[in-house]
Amino acid sequence: MANIYFISGPCGCGKTTLTNALAEYMVKVEKRRQVYVIHGDDFHQGFVTRAYEEGDFWADGQATNQLEWLEILKFNWECIIDVADKALSRGIDVLMDYVVEDELPLLQKLAKEHDAKLYYLVLTASEETITKRIQERGDVEMVERALFLKNKLDHLPENQGHLYDNTGKTVEQEVKEVAESMSDVPRA
Repeated sequence: MANIYFISGPCGCGKTTLTNALAEYMVKVEKRRQVYVIHGDDFHQGFVTRAYEEGDFWADGQATNQLEWLEILKFNWECIIDVADKALSRGIDVLMDYVVEDELPLLQKLAKEHDAKLYYLVLTASEETITKRIQERGDVEMVERALFLKNKLDHLPENQGHLYDNTGKTVEQEVKEVAESMSDVPRA
């Protein structure tokens, strides 16, 4: 039986860093043969866009050939679920990271379909830590969105019991604590 490990959290909280380190830990320390890693941002970054220019609109004022944010988000989640489904079908544990706002039922359904356990973790950090991390990576325009997501994710009822504050912790500390404490989520 394969397992699903999902790490959520706002931008700048260290999802990708922890996911990569946890995957390495699972293989090297826990001696798993393999684990398949899916970074949701990889699908998001697949969309290369440009600013609208004159002539980019149909007569009704709608932009041509560009998906709106909600369609992009839906597309990304379809890709994440499809790829995870393929790995789970082969009996491979899947370790994923992306921001989960309203999509937890999708993950629960996937787990149920594969008779897999779903381990769910929501990273959080102080506002100062998140702001600093985002500024250091040069994504200053993401600070407002990250702080909005932090507040939202920290207070969602389904995230209670799954929050992990990594403020001031090294990646090594995070991996050790997370590996020891990840709890599964009931299926939908």
